[in-house]
Amino acid sequence: RGLARAVAADQSGAGKSTLVKAIIGEIEPDEGEIEMPRRARLGYIAQEAPSGTTSAFDTVLEADTERATLLAESETCTEPHRLGDIHDRLLAIDAYTAPARAARILLGLGFDEAMQARPLDSFSGGWKMRVVLAALLFSQPDVLLLDEPSNHLDLEATLWLENFLRSYPGTLIVISHERDLLNNVVDTIVHLSGGKLTLYAGGYDSFERQRAERMAQAASAKAAQDAQRAKLEDYVRRNSARASTAKQAQSRAKMLARMQPVTAMIEDPPLSFNSPDPAELRPPLITLDQTAVGYEEGKPMYSALI
Repeated sequence: RGLARAVAADQSGAGKSTLVKAIIGEIEPDEGEIEMPRRARLGYIAQEAPSGTTSAFDTVLEADTERATLLAESETCTEPHRLGDIHDRLLAIDAYTAPARAARILLGLGFDEAMQARPLDSFSGGWKMRVVLAALLFSQPDVLLLDEPSNHLDLEATLWLENFLRSYPGTLIVISHERDLLNNVVDTIVHLSGGKLTLYAGGYDSFERQRAERMAQAASAKAAQDAQRAKLEDYVRRNSARASTAKQAQSRAKMLARMQPVTAMIEDPPLSFNSPDPAELRPPLITLDQTAVGYEEGKPMYSALI
């Protein structure tokens, strides 16, 4: 198992995408700094789908740029000592098992052998993004940043991804709305709310329990302080004018001034919306006549639908 996993989790619009952009260096933070070890490699998925005639398999292999560079140099290098260094480094990074690893990752994400050999331009946008994910997993960065990684995956591929990420050797940062993935993969939840990050140990279910407990504790502490404040204010109001109790009233006024306010944790507001009732439509709503449905031409999933 690698370093601590972390997940940023909150309602939409809380700033998760902004946080990601700050981590990858697309924007500068308004305050403070984001630091990582100098030699740490950060990997994340680009928003644009790749294109071209390169096969899915070769695209994944090329993601390991060090391997590709060393192999290219080994074909032209004539200096024995340097050639030895190249082969030692290729062995150290498991370069010769790379094709098998690439094929295994692609297979897990739904690409059979024939699909792995197809050019990128033959795939839809969703399948191209699977290739991007496969290339990122294959490159094995020290810090792996995944923003909604299951968006383009079916259930089988999502389950494979969960299993793969559980044994990832580096640091993993996942932003996801998939509750099962958050429970099965991560060991720390980073809750983003009100512009602040709060750490919770465990998966998403554990986060919900801990957050509910903290909210209850904060609400209880605020209620107790409000009652104490009201009691002190009442005493000051009733006794400030009396010579016999003015000193005690002044002392309690100082206590009020020193009192640090306890704020209750803000609960995320529920999202609600109404859908208007449509006018009644006469049947049939849709008519099928020997219809075929599928993703690839000539390979229908369903045919002769009526």
